[in-house]
Amino acid sequence: MNLIKSTGTFSLFVILSRVLGYIRDFFIAIYLGSGPIADAFFVAFRIPNTFRRLFAEGTFNAAFVPSYTAELISSKAKAQRFASSIFNLLVLVLLSLTILVEIFMPSFVKLIAPGFSDIDNKYKLAIDLTRITFPFLIFISLASFFSAILNSHNKFAAAAAAPLFLNIILIICFLIIKTDKDLVYYLSFAITLAGIVQFIFLFFFIKKYFFPSFSFTFQVDKKIKIFFGKLLPSIFSSGVTQINILVGTIIASFQASAVSYLYYADRIYQINLAIAGIAIGTIILPNLSRYVKSKNKKKLENLQNKSLELSLFLSLPATFALIIASEEIVSALFGYGSFNEESIKNSALVLFYFSIGLPAFSMIKIFSSFIFARNDTKTPFYFSLISVIINIVISLSLFSKFGFIIIPIATTISSWLNGFLLMIFVLNKNYFSFKNSFFMQLFKILIANFVCLGLFRILISNFNEYFTYLNNYKFLAIVLLVLFTFTSYLLFSILIKAFKISDIKLKY
Repeated sequence: MNLIKSTGTFSLFVILSRVLGYIRDFFIAIYLGSGPIADAFFVAFRIPNTFRRLFAEGTFNAAFVPSYTAELISSKAKAQRFASSIFNLLVLVLLSLTILVEIFMPSFVKLIAPGFSDIDNKYKLAIDLTRITFPFLIFISLASFFSAILNSHNKFAAAAAAPLFLNIILIICFLIIKTDKDLVYYLSFAITLAGIVQFIFLFFFIKKYFFPSFSFTFQVDKKIKIFFGKLLPSIFSSGVTQINILVGTIIASFQASAVSYLYYADRIYQINLAIAGIAIGTIILPNLSRYVKSKNKKKLENLQNKSLELSLFLSLPATFALIIASEEIVSALFGYGSFNEESIKNSALVLFYFSIGLPAFSMIKIFSSFIFARNDTKTPFYFSLISVIINIVISLSLFSKFGFIIIPIATTISSWLNGFLLMIFVLNKNYFSFKNSFFMQLFKILIANFVCLGLFRILISNFNEYFTYLNNYKFLAIVLLVLFTFTSYLLFSILIKAFKISDIKLKY
């Protein structure tokens, strides 16, 4: 496997998805803004979107890929039987869960947005919209199952491309419906439709490796029990960032517009996390599992060090850029229509504190993959549990004093703790060791960041008039500045060998 090429392919679709996601959120900001209707829609959207991220962005992979890869090494027939049993059980569990939640939706919404229960119209709207969007969970979870099989065969493009459909369908919905008073209802139906389309799309790619067939007569053997025993801890540990954000959404529901501020900030930093953490973690897991199984220590060490190095190379410049220009970036991306100056300032403040945790969010994905490759999902689960408890304690104890801003602060603090706990664990267990060259590369990456982000700060200061709320060219200005700075970062990194062109051809 070529790490940089595979990451590049995966990232290309991720970036395209995020660009379309931005266009989608641009329309949401214009037509819904950050008021009560937007809050209700974001809660309804947060649930399926959180499950999409939990299943599609590495969580299902973490439990499935090592087990499926082991079966595949043994024989294709065993791998087919194992996958068929997992598929059948997933269908039953997802159908049962969806029916149960649909029946008890008022209680479910009260659980995920307790602050809405005192506002009748907002609460009722959230119930209606969540009822419409929740079936998305069935189709996106099964689509993620298909993606995990493709990833096990080192086929990443189709799985990375599938999320495009959600954004494309929602954008089409905006273009057709626009200012209709029932716009949020149409958007909610579009979300569920997108789940069905993704499922069908991936079905055509999966047929070469696995053909799903539903049956009530399947055997739950020891291997299946072991898999599902790993899946729940995996969902919690691999998706800890999303769980922390979901916890934040629940707490933020007690403050007007806070859910919206969290949503818009989350959308911005997730662009980099998807590449620097999720893409790399997803790509390396199948080969890490193979090297662990074959006890190829040299290849394992090389792949682990290079993946961590690449993650930091990609996450650090985004971290510093978002810290330096959080308000300018939010204004340029969403400061239009119903999204007023107060919304910009509050969303930018949330983004600032989330940005400080961005390297930690990526580290969690990378170090967790080192452990998942050894068929261990419980250890990351315990660390994630500590992280979530700390996040909840900080948020609840200080929310009344600081308001919504304590949520990104608590998420960042708990994520850094989680990242360091994972690193200490893999080092102590000899699952990972830093090569001497890693620290020299890290030093060069930091130098490249210091020089190029200094340039970015100077440019932001000198062209500050282009980022005022009423400026018509602020989007173009921020895009040009970011592209110029990142190109400078890449070229300077090549010059000082913080990034080596020869690495593009290396296979791990």
